Amino acid sequence: MGAIVRETRIAAPRDRVFDLARHVEAHVATMPEERAEGATGLLELGDRVTFKQRQFGVPFELTAEVTDMDRSRRFVDEQLSGVFGSLVHEHTFEEDGTGTVMRDTVQFTMPFGPVGRLGEPVARRRLRGLVDYHADALRELAEGDEWDQFLDD
Repeated sequence: MGAIVRETRIAAPRDRVFDLARHVEAHVATMPEERAEGATGLLELGDRVTFKQRQFGVPFELTAEVTDMDRSRRFVDEQLSGVFGSLVHEHTFEEDGTGTVMRDTVQFTMPFGPVGRLGEPVARRRLRGLVDYHADALRELAEGDEWDQFLDD
């Protein structure tokens, strides 16, 4: 099983960062060339959304469900169908006195058993790049002046 952990310090209130992280349109705005279907606005426990994006010129889809939520502190989404054998993404948010520490923990397995595991280094590198890109873009959004296009104050 592969795992990626990313910690991002964000100079913004925890409630804002938490809500931006679970907002479908904010997510799409902070990911390169991604679309979403099946949900809009703030994701809640049990909501499902399908993200679509091209990777290496090939179209990919991943449908995820929010399987756990502790308002403003944590939520988890799990792949229901998609390119991985399995994928669980835990998002945690802690106040640190100057803002919020957002932690992304992504655990994944490759499809196709031992043959699929040969592709794990490439998948890990690409997934790490997407997690890093999204975390940096979310930080910029939360710290800037445009976050209120997605959230009410």
